[in-house]
Order: sequence, then structure tokens, then C-alpha cells
Amino acid sequence: MPNLAPIDWLIVLLFLICTIAIGLSIRSTIKTTRDFFQAGRALPTWICTAAFLVASLGSQEIIAAGAAGARFGFKAGLFFSLGATPALLFAALYMMPLYYGSGARTVPEYLGLRFDQKTRLLNASMFVIMTVASTGIALYVMARLLEALRIFEPLFYSYGWPREGAFTFCVVILAAVVLLYVVLAGLAATIVNQALQFVVIVAGFLPMVMLGLNNIGGWSGLKASIPGAYVRSVYGLGVFPSILLWLLFGFVVSAGHWSIDFRILQAAFAAKDVQSARRIPLTAAAVRLLLPFLLILPGAIAIGLPTPQSSTVVRNQNGVIYHEITVVPPEAAQGQGLVPARLDPAGATALRDAAGNPQLNYDRATPQLLMETLPMGLLGLGIAALLASLMSGLAAGVIAFVSVFTFDLYQPLISRTADDHRSIKTGRWAAVGAMLLSVTVAYAVGSMKGASVDNVTGALTLVMSLGSAPQLATFLLGMFTRRTTSKAAFAGLVAGIAVALLHHGLTLPVDVQPGLAGGWIAAAHRYPGFIAQGFWTVTFAFAANALVALTVSRFTNPKSEKELKGLVHSPARRRTKGLWWKRPEAVAIAILLAAVAIGLFFA
Repeated sequence: MPNLAPIDWLIVLLFLICTIAIGLSIRSTIKTTRDFFQAGRALPTWICTAAFLVASLGSQEIIAAGAAGARFGFKAGLFFSLGATPALLFAALYMMPLYYGSGARTVPEYLGLRFDQKTRLLNASMFVIMTVASTGIALYVMARLLEALRIFEPLFYSYGWPREGAFTFCVVILAAVVLLYVVLAGLAATIVNQALQFVVIVAGFLPMVMLGLNNIGGWSGLKASIPGAYVRSVYGLGVFPSILLWLLFGFVVSAGHWSIDFRILQAAFAAKDVQSARRIPLTAAAVRLLLPFLLILPGAIAIGLPTPQSSTVVRNQNGVIYHEITVVPPEAAQGQGLVPARLDPAGATALRDAAGNPQLNYDRATPQLLMETLPMGLLGLGIAALLASLMSGLAAGVIAFVSVFTFDLYQPLISRTADDHRSIKTGRWAAVGAMLLSVTVAYAVGSMKGASVDNVTGALTLVMSLGSAPQLATFLLGMFTRRTTSKAAFAGLVAGIAVALLHHGLTLPVDVQPGLAGGWIAAAHRYPGFIAQGFWTVTFAFAANALVALTVSRFTNPKSEKELKGLVHSPARRRTKGLWWKRPEAVAIAILLAAVAIGLFFA
């Protein structure tokens, strides 16, 4: 078990208390619907920027980043620098002015203004389903990792609790804390807490990276310790095709993630004005360029450190012979570096791939490095950083669910009244329902046969691609073409979702059982991995949506120019006065060039 000192427990406890205290302190300011659902549109831009950033750093993203660093080495930084940055800049320059300028409170509401109510309702329904799935999976991933790291087992042994309850303990405690501050103060408490969580994540992970680099011999030692497997192919595709696939998948998935995912965008929706709404994604793109050093390097360091082995040391002291025996678990001894191996059901022998190499549990890379490198005091801060990563993504999902459910599903379908008291009450009950559904999903995933953290994390990428890709085509056609009609948008959205589900149901990655990862209709085709399967899922879904929407638009009538005012992009209207180097476009070009430079560095 980890040797947590009282100071470590105190740091974790203080972090949890601070998150609740923030909700209690803001609760008295919640008077209107605008206060609860939009944070009053009065928070400073820097707080909204931190919330925007950390909303995308949930537990599954941070764990996946470390896993990518352990599996693919420095090249995984390409996904973060060149995959996400163009999508962030595109959202800042072109999409946020339309979202904010239209007066929409949510992303589905924009679709209702641009097209019609049925398109809005379909988009909102897809969003709440995907949000519950992602938050539930995030709860499962973090609870399983905390259970595997045995962080809370000292408490269980101290009080005589059965250790089988560690998973439930992690799920309930974290869900309860997040639910409490969301119910108390809505989006305002969520955003302020996310700013705190961003600081905690940086403060917890930065010492881990610095100490890890020191242990491995600095930057030169890290480069020298990179396994030869990094030079080989990813999923058997060769080095150049592997890099190209990562970049394409990163751009396609990131475009949907950063441009239409309301869980991320709600922080920009809460900005004071449209200029701030544009600056938030721009600033986030600049800060995000540094995140590979904080999130990718831990995985590379973890797999490059020496692999622990059982040992026996015999020493003679004053005529007495001492035997010091260090026993390393089989998963650690048969792993690589600090990355443990995946064991067979008997728990003694590592599973092997087709080449006979041990199958590594890459998702344990970052947590394992954290537990092995941080000393007393800093270890508590590192654990708080892991908890912050889960709570940030979980809170973002719950409050986004609350807004979309209240404005886009409950009020249009059930209650036309929109008084403040009733709307806030509805939102608070929706938060309770969203959290209960997320906990249910976490237990449902845990009960599935063959469920594991790495499989579930990969499956989550596919599940999210089912919703983002077909919807992205609808938003792009609506924002940049005046000819796309309401009937065409709805037909294209239905077609894109259907194609995505069909492709997911007929395909499966190799060495994975049918279920969350696909193949629930039939395993008609097997891809070399989750990335390849996800790439083709989003490609087919996007193409189907665009093709159907463009075809139907030719035979239906679009809205008038008056109805489309402020809802469709107009280059002339977006010109910004002032010095050219202060304009958002110039800032975006500078950030993009920096992203290319960092991408080349990692390549």
C-alpha cells in the first residue's frame, strides 16, 4: 500500500473542502436563471479560460495522454500540438462570434435558431446521451485506477472496512462532492472550481515531471531510454502513416470536440462579451501548447525508468545475518519501466501480443509515476491533481447536461414557462438525475465482461466520435452556407448518426471483444486499433451527413436573408479594427506557427 503521511491526507482533504466552500460562498449570489446557468456572464476572462482548458482535461484525457506518451513516445505530442490547435483557433475565430452573437444559451439552441426545433431536439438528445456516457465512463476509469493504486486502502484497513468497497467509496465520494457544488451554485461554482482544479493539476504534475526527469538522467537520459518500439510502427502501419493517422484523427476528432461540445464551450458562453468569448479559446490554444510537457512526458518517463525486480540483499551486522527481501508484484516485474503488464485471469503471467511481447497496461503510466516519484507532502498534492482531473470533467458534463436538459428539452417539450425559480429548481433536479445516471453507467461498465480501463478508455474515444462527427457537419453547413435548409439539416443529422452507429456496430479493433468497442451487430471488419476505427467512423459519418444535407437542400427552400441575420458567417461583418498584430487572426497565425514548431520538436 502507498505510504501516505498525515500531511498527504490533509492536502487531499483541504482540496475537497475548498471545492465545497466555493459552492457555498457563491450560492448567495444565485438569484436568476442567468446566474445559475450562465454564471451571470460576469466572470473574469482568465477564470473562464482556465475553466475552458481544464474542462478538456478530465481523468480519461489525462490518463490517455500519459498512455500515449508511454506507447508512442514523443510523437504523441503531435496529437496535442497539431491536432487540437487548428480546431481551437477555428472555434475562436469563426464559431464563437456566431454562438455568442445569436443570443443562444446552449449549442443546441443555436441549431434551433438556425434551422428548426426538431433539429435542436435531436442534437440535444444526442448530447445528453453522450454526456451521461462520458461522465459515467470517467467515474469508472478514475475509480478503477484509484482502486488499483490502493490509495484509500489504508483507510479501509484502519477502520476494518472490506477492501472490495474501495470502488464504491471512490465513486460515491467524488460524485457527491461534485454534485454538491453544482447544485449549490451552478455554472459559476463549476467555473471557479475548474480554475482551482487547473492550478492543482499543474502544481501536482509539474513536480512529478521534474523529479521523473531527474531520476532518468535529464532530457538526454530520457531520449536515450526511449525503447526501440517507438521507432517501429503504430498498429503496424509504419512510422510516416502512423504520424499521418494521428494528425488526421486528432484534427477530425478535435474539430468536433472544440467546436460543438457544449461541455467545453459553456465557459466561453459565460464570457462578458463577444470579444472575451473569442479570446478564451485563443488563450486556451496558446496555453495548451505547453501541456504535452506536462501530460505526455510522464508516460515516456515511466516506461523509460528501470523495471523493478524482486531482490534479496544479505548483510552481516555485528555477527547477525540479515536478509532484506523486496518482492515486486508480477504485473510490475513483467512490465516495462514503471508501466505494469496486463496479467492473465490467474494473475501470474503477462498476456502476450502476436509478436510475443508482454501487453502493457499503458493507462497506469502516469498514476504509477506519480506514486513512485513524489515524496511525502507532494504525494498528497499529486493525488489531489488526479482527483481534480476527474472532478473537472465530471462537473463540466453535469452542468452542461443541466443547461441542455432545461433549455432544450424540458422547457420546449414540457413547460413553456421560464420563470427563474422554476428554471433553477429544474436545473438542480436535473443535476441530481445526471449524477445518478452517471453513477449507474459507471457500475454498468464495471459489470461488463472483459471491461478494463484501457479498453474502456479506447471505447470512449469511439463513443464520442459517434456523436461529434455527424453533428459537426450540420454546424459547418449551417454556419457557412445560406442554402442549407432545415429539412436538409435534420435529414443529414439522422443519416450521419445512422452511418456512425452502423459502422461502429460492424467493426471492431483487433484483440477486443464485441461490446463498447463495437462489433455489437457483427464483427465484419477488424481495424488494427481504436484510432484507425475511430478515424473511419468519423469520416464516414461526416461524409454521410454532408452528402444527404446538400442533396436535400437542392429540393427544399432555405430561410430568408432576414431570418439568417446573425446566424451565418459573413466575412465583411467580422473585420476587426486596430493594429494588425493585435487582431485575433494575427494572434491565431502566431499560435499556429508555434504549434508547428512544437510539433516538429516532438516529431
